[in-house]
Amino acid sequence: MTIIKQALSLVLFTIPFFGISQYTDVINSNRPGQSVSAYAVGRNVLQVEFGISNEKQKHKLLETESNFMAADVSLRYGLLFETLEINLESRYLNESRDYLNLGTSDKFSNFSRNRIGLKYLVFDPFKDPEKNKPNIYSWKANHGFKLKNLIPAVSVYAGANFTFGDNPFYPNEPSFSPRAMVATQSRVTARMVLITNFIYDRIGTDFPEMSYIVSISHALKNPKWSVFVENQGIQSDRYSDLIMRAGTAYLFSENFQMDLHLGANFKNTPSRAFGMLGVSYRWDMHVDKQTSIEDQEAGKNGGNIKKSDVKKQRKALKKKNKKKKKDKGVIDF
Repeated sequence: MTIIKQALSLVLFTIPFFGISQYTDVINSNRPGQSVSAYAVGRNVLQVEFGISNEKQKHKLLETESNFMAADVSLRYGLLFETLEINLESRYLNESRDYLNLGTSDKFSNFSRNRIGLKYLVFDPFKDPEKNKPNIYSWKANHGFKLKNLIPAVSVYAGANFTFGDNPFYPNEPSFSPRAMVATQSRVTARMVLITNFIYDRIGTDFPEMSYIVSISHALKNPKWSVFVENQGIQSDRYSDLIMRAGTAYLFSENFQMDLHLGANFKNTPSRAFGMLGVSYRWDMHVDKQTSIEDQEAGKNGGNIKKSDVKKQRKALKKKNKKKKKDKGVIDF
């Protein structure tokens, strides 16, 4: 466990030296589905994502039928840098289980998810606006598929799971276990986005879990509507599965989104069928960082602006001021 904690500390220490951000004027939600975007919400942006779901399960071998009601909440906040966000996730689950061979039933309630983690964007293929200017002469060039679009943005995530008390969904689990993830995001076309997640969960426990998620989202002709399809694979000694999800989202405003999705798996130990309704809302307190010409010249903007650029800005500003004075009939000696 000490080695794992040291590795996580190393990751969190080194990630500030990579990457650049991409703040968006429209809400960037991880809903619908379970995939996680590679991009952060943006510095000083607070976002809540909430959903309620119902699920039916049947287990052929155990001869049980279960009904689940769940409430999910995720709080995301961009802090320190545009590329860094902290994420708190919880899910409260209520299960009603019928034992068909015994004619009895039982009920269980507890948190099936309590997580906290940091996500950092380490690579963004669109960080250079000069290389990603639109083609003003070709609509097809701007909206069609390009091979370079498959180059994904990449983020890394490091966090932890917390289990409190005697949890019926995770019996004999330790109260703390690390979680790590790599998330990628490719803008395949102007309307289509491909997201992949590779997750190593409950590290160091008796039942570590490996999983992947592949999600494709497509904006319709009315850009307020979007649809998605998602595949998730889970591999663990306790539970393995292959799950499909599909659904839609509607953007009411730049800060508010609603979504709906359905899903099912491909086995009967247990079989699963579920639906979820959700909302996402953000409080956008983001302010673009502005740097004066004097600070830029002194190198206080991270070294991104050259002195030659500062001189050009000064020259252009001086020329503009002279023109204003000339237009007003003022002679400048």
